[in-house]
Amino acid sequence: MEQPSISARAKQATTVVFPLNPVQKPALFTGLIISIILLSVTVAVAGWTQGVLFIIGIGLGLALLHARFGFTSAFRRLLSVGNVQGLQAHMVMLAVATTLFAIIFATNFSFTGTDPVGYVSPVGISVVVGSFLFGIGMQMGSGCASGTLYSVGGGKSSMLLTLLGFIAGSVIGAFHFVFWTEQTPSLPAISLAESTGLGYLGGWVLQMVIFLGIYGLTVKYARKKNPPHMKPLATTTGWKKLWRGAWPLLVAAVVLAVLNALTLTIRGNPWGITSAFALWGSKFLMLFGVDVSGWGYWQGNTEALQTTVLADSTSVMNFGILLGAFMAAAAQGNFKPGKIKPGIAGASILGGLMMGYGARLAFGCNIGAYFGGIASFSLHGWVWMIMALAGSYLALFIRPIFGLKNPNPKDSMC
Repeated sequence: MEQPSISARAKQATTVVFPLNPVQKPALFTGLIISIILLSVTVAVAGWTQGVLFIIGIGLGLALLHARFGFTSAFRRLLSVGNVQGLQAHMVMLAVATTLFAIIFATNFSFTGTDPVGYVSPVGISVVVGSFLFGIGMQMGSGCASGTLYSVGGGKSSMLLTLLGFIAGSVIGAFHFVFWTEQTPSLPAISLAESTGLGYLGGWVLQMVIFLGIYGLTVKYARKKNPPHMKPLATTTGWKKLWRGAWPLLVAAVVLAVLNALTLTIRGNPWGITSAFALWGSKFLMLFGVDVSGWGYWQGNTEALQTTVLADSTSVMNFGILLGAFMAAAAQGNFKPGKIKPGIAGASILGGLMMGYGARLAFGCNIGAYFGGIASFSLHGWVWMIMALAGSYLALFIRPIFGLKNPNPKDSMC
């Protein structure tokens, strides 16, 4: 489909009304049928709580794909040309999530009776190294944890290689987990709400000030750099926009925050992605007689290795994300897998390996550590953000070696 032309007035918009491709009805109906079957099996095997989490996963996949909501691309645009639209969307998402999380933690609210517990992890060498590696990896693999899943579901062929590398790297990281977490220097887990004595109200105020400060700095930075704007996505009007057209970036940011909070109230933990990759890879090794249950990473959680993956809430949500993105792409008529160039294939595998390994060291990825960690008031989430940005900056110099392009300040759009 021809790319829409953009008026000067609409340059800062992330969507523009433009004729869409026809709906890929066979693919859409296939996605719906698979979703219904998987939902039914999940409920039968693991209960309705898992079924609801699967539905939330579908919602996450729809939001991610419809807005092409990026963490990798947001960091890359910021560092290469000074485009701040993606990072500003992150701040909105984090502000909404932090507000909802603060209320949930303060009131101990839960739909299932499970006490809500945030992702608050130690701050040490493992987080610094892991998030730095993840930052490099997500630029090499052209997608983060959420980006990998929704891009695979959306039909981007190279992301299948990134996902395979991600799973392999997660398993290696699980194997080395004890060394990094127990034999390298580390501070304890630090909550900006509980560890500081500020409480959730004080912690909320502190983080709001930080979000506003970062947002304000991005506004000034953009004025100084005058960067190219993001290329807007084609959308439509009326109710069709919900399932056919692209969503504005800030709308998706709010939707993701609300769905993350809903996840917290249902399963007792925020949204996460990469622990499932370690589980899938470890189960695969078990098929060949490898005793992964003796690894320190699995101590205290060997039951997950013996039961169906449908009992693992993160796995169920990941399946939902894949299917949600697949149906969204089919509804837009954009599910079109293509050929993979050798250089991109190599970068995808390498990037996936680095992200998988880094996520295990850093107690999570862009979702579990960055999104979920900061929303949970964890200091390690802020450390993750800084080091992932540093890794992303280094990766800008590595990407061209593999034939990957970076945004150029002279581009009209990025």
